[in-house]
Amino acid sequence: MHNASVETPIRMDLRRLKHLVTLADARNFGRAALLCHVSQSAFSRSVQAAEEELGLKLFDRGSLEVTCTDAGAFVVERARKLLFENHCLERDVSLYRERLIGDLAFGVGPYPAATLLPRLLVEARNRYPGVNVRVEVNNARYLLDHLRAEELDFYLADLRNVPQAVDLSFTRIGRMVAGFYVRAGHPLLREPRVQAPQLLPYGLASVRVPETVSQALGVLFGLEDGKHAPLALECDDLHLLKAIAMETDTVLACTDAATRQEVENATLVRLDVEQLPPLFSDMGVVSLKGRSYSPMAQFAVDYLTDLSALQAVD
Repeated sequence: MHNASVETPIRMDLRRLKHLVTLADARNFGRAALLCHVSQSAFSRSVQAAEEELGLKLFDRGSLEVTCTDAGAFVVERARKLLFENHCLERDVSLYRERLIGDLAFGVGPYPAATLLPRLLVEARNRYPGVNVRVEVNNARYLLDHLRAEELDFYLADLRNVPQAVDLSFTRIGRMVAGFYVRAGHPLLREPRVQAPQLLPYGLASVRVPETVSQALGVLFGLEDGKHAPLALECDDLHLLKAIAMETDTVLACTDAATRQEVENATLVRLDVEQLPPLFSDMGVVSLKGRSYSPMAQFAVDYLTDLSALQAVD
């Protein structure tokens, strides 16, 4: 009869796991200790105790910086997930215990900011006047960084601007049709037929667009293969872009929903461009995979999804 060896269970606490993750990011014991609000000697003892408990060397201690060993990278990756899950659990339990709907912090790109955001904020303020709401209006790269820093519950943007990363969750909510717009009385409106290359001399204005879209527009305008469409004005402030288009001969590339009011007021006119392929913004909600929404965040996502369905074309 053989005696089975019994492995000693690992009982590492979350504080020590945080120390490992912080050291992996800071790559310096002094900086990491400062970030964790402990003395450097206490921090060093914590890391050493973790290595002894696991029976693994987790870090190479160089003269200039500290780097993870292969074993360290393995442990730190899993420690991040555990800390993230713990953070979500603490938040959800707090909300459940206190029966709170939770505050809301989310981001939107320029198009949804102009078309969806006003109605969402009005509905949120009317339904939940006691809830604090923070909104970031910016480009997809900025919003992604702040989402990963857990400063946002989610953000809404063109999914073609978002990397297909394993830590992200995507919910597509529809396509918003786009086109080219000019001011009333624009010289192009007097042309019997308008083709895409005729737009270029007037200058194009647009929010930041994905590289694939820019290349497709380059082909549309008759440019050489691989060349991007030249933008005379690139800006993530859609209100500013519309103001420029209404006061100059600049041609605005924009979603139909974002220019609806200006078209109704006859201050902007949609150009009928011959052989123009379908232009659209592929809208969706981006969140961290595995993170649950607070009740308020879930309300916002559901409302944006329903509202987008009214303005989107699949």
